[in-house]
Amino acid sequence: MTPAAPTIALALGAGGARGLAHIPMLEVFDELGVRPTVVAGTSIGAIIGAAYCAGIPAKALRTHMLDIFRDRTKVMARLIETRVGRITDMFSGLGNPLLVDGELVLSSFWPDSVPDVFAELEIPFLAVATDYFRRSQVVFSDGPLRPAVAGSLAIPGLVKPVAHRGHILIDGVAVNPLPFDLLIGRAEYVIAIDVVGGVGPDHGRLPSGIEISIGTIQIMQESIVNAKLAIERPHAVLRPDVGAYAALDFFKAKQILGAGDALKDDLKRQLEKILNAS
Repeated sequence: MTPAAPTIALALGAGGARGLAHIPMLEVFDELGVRPTVVAGTSIGAIIGAAYCAGIPAKALRTHMLDIFRDRTKVMARLIETRVGRITDMFSGLGNPLLVDGELVLSSFWPDSVPDVFAELEIPFLAVATDYFRRSQVVFSDGPLRPAVAGSLAIPGLVKPVAHRGHILIDGVAVNPLPFDLLIGRAEYVIAIDVVGGVGPDHGRLPSGIEISIGTIQIMQESIVNAKLAIERPHAVLRPDVGAYAALDFFKAKQILGAGDALKDDLKRQLEKILNAS
C-alpha cells in the first residue's frame, strides 16, 4: 500500500508589494506537484493566497501581476475608480481623498476567475483581519470572499475599513502578520513565507509622511512576527530578500518576483525533504 503524501499547510505573510515574492514560492509547490492542505494569508498574503486557492496556477498569477503593473497609467486610472473620497474632502475635513475601497481594488486587480465565496475555492483558505473596535483578530474561512480579504488588506489611511459580519475590519497586520499559528495542527508540516523584508535602505533623507506611516506598520509587524516565532515555530520559515523594496513598490514587480525566484531552490529542498521523509 502506497503511503499517503504528507499534509503541508502554508502561511503567506503581509508586506505590501514585497508580498509579490509569494508567487515564486507558490510556483515551487506547482512544479513539485504539491498541493497545500490549507493556506492562511494576511493582507497581501490574503490577496495572493485566495487567488492561488481559487485554482489559478502560480505562473499565471506571475503573468497577471506583471501585465497589471507594466502600465502605470492604467493602474492609476483603476485606482482612481476605486477611490471613495473626493479631493474637496481634504479641505472640508470630511474625509481622505486618497482612501480606496478594498473590495473595488480586488475586483479591479484580481483575475476574473477568483470566486465570490470561500466555498468555491479549490484549497481551504483562511483570511486574517483585525476587528478595530474589539482590538482582536478575526479569521474568515467561509461566506463572501471579497469583504474578508478586503478587510485583511485595509491599510489604515489608504484602504477604507470594511464592515463585515458585525466587525469593522482593518489590516490583519495589526494582530497577525504571519499567520502560521492558525495552521498548527491542521497539517503535519507548516511552512511560512515571511515578506516583512527586514531593514530597508537608508536613502540619506527624511522619509515622507506616507513612508513613515507604512514603515512604522512594518516595524510593528516584524516585532509581532519575531515574538510569535520565539514562542512557536513552523517547520520552515522562508524569507525572500525584499528589504530593498517599499511596501508600495508594486511597479517594481519584476524585481520583487526576482527576489522570490532566488529562494525557490531553498523551498524546493525543504519540500523534497518533507516528501522523502514520508
